[in-house]
Amino acid sequence: MHPRVKTYLSELGRRGGRASRRRLDSATARDMVRVRVARAAYREFHTSCFWSHDPGYRVTLTDVPWVAERLMRYGGRRGWEIGAKLCH
Repeated sequence: MHPRVKTYLSELGRRGGRASRRRLDSATARDMVRVRVARAAYREFHTSCFWSHDPGYRVTLTDVPWVAERLMRYGGRRGWEIGAKLCH
């Protein structure tokens, strides 16, 4: 890679990193993690727990209790453990 291109790209990355930093309170950060885990579990357990729902459905924060309940009821031991973590 040409040194000027490398310098240009590193400057872009540094500027982007500074601009994208944000401050989150701990509750919002926890909610974001819960949604991310619920989305992953929805995809992974779709055939056993969510078969009657759209496979491309986008789980939101309000759906997390529903996902946890279905995982705990139909997901076996592993699903129950993930659902229990989503409840806290």
